[in-house]
Amino acid sequence: MTIQDSIPARTDKELTYRNDIRNIAIVAHVDHGKTTLVDALLKQSHVFRDNQAVGEQIMDQNALEREKGITILAKNTAVVYKGVKINIIDTPGHADFSGEVERVINMADGCLLVVDSVDGPMPHTKFVLRHALEKGIKPIVVINKIDRKDARLPEVLSATQDLFLELATREDQLDFSVLYASAKEGIAVTEPGMVGKDISPLFEAILKQVPPPAIETGPFQMLVSNLDYDTHKGKIAIGRIHRGKVSPHDLVTALHGDGSATQHEIGQVFTYLGLKKNEVEEASAGDIVAVTGVGEVSIGDTIASQETPEALPRIEISEPTVKMTFAVNTSPFAGREGRFCTTRQIRKRLYDELEKNLSLRVQDTDSPDTFLISGRGELHLAILIETMRREGYEFEISKPEAITKRIDGKLMEPVEALTIDTREEFIGVISESLSKRQARLTNMRNDGSGNVRLEYHIPTKGLIGFRGDLLTATRGNGIMSTEFLGYEPWHGDLTSARSGVLVAAEEGTAVSYGLANAQERGIMFIEPGTEVYGGMIVGLTNRQQDIPINVCKEKKKTNVRMSVAEIAIKLDPPMILSLEQAIDFINKDELVEVTPKHIRLRKKILDHQMRLRQIANERRAQEAKV
Repeated sequence: MTIQDSIPARTDKELTYRNDIRNIAIVAHVDHGKTTLVDALLKQSHVFRDNQAVGEQIMDQNALEREKGITILAKNTAVVYKGVKINIIDTPGHADFSGEVERVINMADGCLLVVDSVDGPMPHTKFVLRHALEKGIKPIVVINKIDRKDARLPEVLSATQDLFLELATREDQLDFSVLYASAKEGIAVTEPGMVGKDISPLFEAILKQVPPPAIETGPFQMLVSNLDYDTHKGKIAIGRIHRGKVSPHDLVTALHGDGSATQHEIGQVFTYLGLKKNEVEEASAGDIVAVTGVGEVSIGDTIASQETPEALPRIEISEPTVKMTFAVNTSPFAGREGRFCTTRQIRKRLYDELEKNLSLRVQDTDSPDTFLISGRGELHLAILIETMRREGYEFEISKPEAITKRIDGKLMEPVEALTIDTREEFIGVISESLSKRQARLTNMRNDGSGNVRLEYHIPTKGLIGFRGDLLTATRGNGIMSTEFLGYEPWHGDLTSARSGVLVAAEEGTAVSYGLANAQERGIMFIEPGTEVYGGMIVGLTNRQQDIPINVCKEKKKTNVRMSVAEIAIKLDPPMILSLEQAIDFINKDELVEVTPKHIRLRKKILDHQMRLRQIANERRAQEAKV
């Protein structure tokens, strides 16, 4: 198919086309090499100086992105190839951040669908392709990592073709280009087995296959797809100009989601090239721009000329599936380590997050100090928690829960497709764990070399805490991914598989003697010198009930001399839980205390006697129901 064939048919509105621009999004499942491919495109387009050190993961400048090795936020960049400016939208590959894909993909006319040469299409591959085809975006398939020894190019191509057959709504969507690349080596070829020199075949495919922006005649109109902030310039609105032109000092109207409108004057206009924003005197339809001066604007709003302020269709974002509470820290150590600890500060920060995190929901609760936060998954919420923690916020969070609905009077819960890649020797332990989580096996494939792919349908509530169990059960040889399917009737309650915990009995500083006695009953989470308080969780026991223990207890001093061997106390290394592990670990009667310096686990009710009364009351209430 030529580029003329891919240009949409004319409508009742007169359209022209800008052949000097291409707007593309790069979409893929997590760890399929999307970020490395963006690196290759940037480096080989010569947007950097020859002696400039840019390193790897050029677009992932966020500290959390570099630490976790995943893209979290959608970003814009641009390169120039043969006189054509190619605007590139880099998107996350993890399902928990799929809202980032939904809000920026409308800026693109084409997309590079990156698929791993071994894994093939994965759940998030299906998600992003479905959205691209629904938006009428022209896809180019890039089978990446062809340098891998276990690459399965024919099988992956066949699976990708099957995916297009499943998702395509028009016949012309089945006619797509395929390239083979090694982003790590910076090469792309049009046929398997060819010797690659550089990434230029991919640039050529973009110019030939991706349609140029269709330009509608009329006054200025732009949909805000992203927001940025600068301490000097204020709020920066980012989006693609749908119609007309924009220049500094233009008078515009911002059309908001509630139907209201506000008047503004454009401050500065920027376009992208490489990692920089370049200030320009004018930008026209088809350009992806960043504009200042429009302070009262949100993602999904339309910025239009005051002459004819017409709103564009708002961005549609899928609903969240997981919820948890954020609350003011109520532990005895509250206020010691955080700069922002009050209800007002936490509330403002959470509602400010809604401006750019469209997948998030924030609700006030009956308690003025507690907020209900809903998101796409555990990782989505964990990134928000870690970001706030690093900014100096201190608060406490509850265990995540699946968001249920009532449809036609029936209780419904979210269900997801779970895909696990592992070794065949772990099938038994995985199946046993998932059966307790109400998962149903739908498919199993073995590649003949001991590698298996297991596919399940599982309630979202069953996925909470499963990632850690999978890594433990498979000794790190398990990779999981999910895709939201929809809502099904409630499958019933899950029973907690976790055993009881060791709970500190009093406030003080943990010492070696007290920890030595405690570790005889389980695995410790703390080390000597750690400050603890009554009700704080300090370890895990193999018993079903919780055990209060005094980790601050010191050895009694006597005047009897002892040998050095008797004085030495041997302690096992503690299990230090990360934020994600802590969220997965806690039960409904427990909380995670998050501060800039520490992550502590605690009981909701700190007093041991009050906890016992609460358990007794719940047991009596349950017996009364029966």
